[in-house]
Amino acid sequence: MDSDTLTGLLKNVAEKFPDRRALSVSGKFDLTHARLNVLIERAASRLVSSAGINPGDVVALTFPNTVEFVIMFLAVLRARATAAPLNAAYTAEEFEFYLSDSDSKLLLTSKEGNAPAQEAASKLNISHVTATLLDAGSDLALSVADSDSVSDSASELVNSPDDPALFLHTSGTTSRPKGVPLTQLNLVSSVNNIKSVYKLTESDSTVIVLPLFHVHGLLAGLLSSLGAGAAVTLPAAGRFSATTFWADMKKYNATWYTAVPTIHQIILDRHASQPEPEYPKLRFIRSCSASLAPVILSRLEEAFGAPVLEAYAMTEATHLMSSNPLPEEGPHKPGSVGKPVGQEMAILNEKGEIQEPHSKGEVCIRGPNVTKGYKNNPEANKAGFEFGWFHTGDIGYFDSDGYLHLVGRIKELINRGGEKISPIEVDSVLLTHPDVSQGVAFGVPDEKYGEEINCAVIPREGTTVTEEDIKTFCKKNLAAFKVPKRVFITDNLPKTASGKIQRRIVAQHFLEKP
Repeated sequence: MDSDTLTGLLKNVAEKFPDRRALSVSGKFDLTHARLNVLIERAASRLVSSAGINPGDVVALTFPNTVEFVIMFLAVLRARATAAPLNAAYTAEEFEFYLSDSDSKLLLTSKEGNAPAQEAASKLNISHVTATLLDAGSDLALSVADSDSVSDSASELVNSPDDPALFLHTSGTTSRPKGVPLTQLNLVSSVNNIKSVYKLTESDSTVIVLPLFHVHGLLAGLLSSLGAGAAVTLPAAGRFSATTFWADMKKYNATWYTAVPTIHQIILDRHASQPEPEYPKLRFIRSCSASLAPVILSRLEEAFGAPVLEAYAMTEATHLMSSNPLPEEGPHKPGSVGKPVGQEMAILNEKGEIQEPHSKGEVCIRGPNVTKGYKNNPEANKAGFEFGWFHTGDIGYFDSDGYLHLVGRIKELINRGGEKISPIEVDSVLLTHPDVSQGVAFGVPDEKYGEEINCAVIPREGTTVTEEDIKTFCKKNLAAFKVPKRVFITDNLPKTASGKIQRRIVAQHFLEKP
């Protein structure tokens, strides 16, 4: 086990910072890096000797954001198996698809269990085991009988950079979700990229607000912190709560946090209605997983007195691809997702030729953090890895300072009578309206133009806006062909489990309405 594996990095951290806080459950207990390492080793041994897990087996985990998830996730990796974290809100049918598609051998849950997941596992003859940690001094209890040789079965296992460590599915914006296997090397490369660009050290501390079954929360929030010897706090409720967020941030001396724009907006809305008497001094605030409108960025900076660094990431890159730098390293540009971090990035045209600055094309990457390919999907691999690069499906361009600007997903650009419209540009205008809390633009079929532009907006609390108000505002701030033809005023926008607003789903939702 060396630093070419995430497991090796975390072992080194436990030796270097044994007594520093690694993981807290808010208001309950703290674990040091050394204690966390002991718990992981013991749980890995139990998986091997008592649950019959072999190297290469896939273990599905479905938990809230709990200490049991963190220990079992890392124990699965230590046992040279592959962790497949799943959203606890899935239906039995969805669990059946994901458990089957990943070839899972075991389902791990909290002691409360998950009825739909258990139903699917039972149907597929997959064993179910629960995990419970009562307090910092206890051993993690697994609901499986101990074998005689449990003591240190994992100590004989040597983790390899090529071990498949994490199996996730893409969010499937355009098609059925694709399976993405990520290795120990992919994970440690990404963790090191995140650590380096944000200068994470053992002095840092964060509160997890995003679900740990997605790369954003898992890699940027949890694993990068642990890999830096830093501290992570899990909310007592096992998920984000705006009412406890700042109390946790203050109590655990947080120095930064990372979130999706939707959560940033919830935090801003709470600041507007129920501001804290004082806010902790943060080194930076990070935003990723969806486009952050410049107006939201400036409101965050104004409210919380910290630089807001927008980044760009995807599952296939084991999360991070590019980020705006910390202020001491250079400017952070609203509307840009910054510079590539730890990997090659190029803008390619349809012939695979690299484009000059300010020329738009497809954003493509290659590096040790990038998956080797989708599982059992030769067609997607052929299209996704053409010309020796991984193709992100995003259109963008570099400016003359080397900062990346995204225009939109190739399949989400709205083609109105030959005019290509970036929905991100329209979103940004909608969000500058003083009475709009959230807004999203999307394309809809149109007989005359092929596609027409519509949008949906959530008004700010205590305000009322009409369709006409929004159209008038857009006419002042956008070219006529970019003005939404129809505006839906709503109090809710359909989102994915990771908090992303997917235009295709929003379009379906509103077009089904009379």
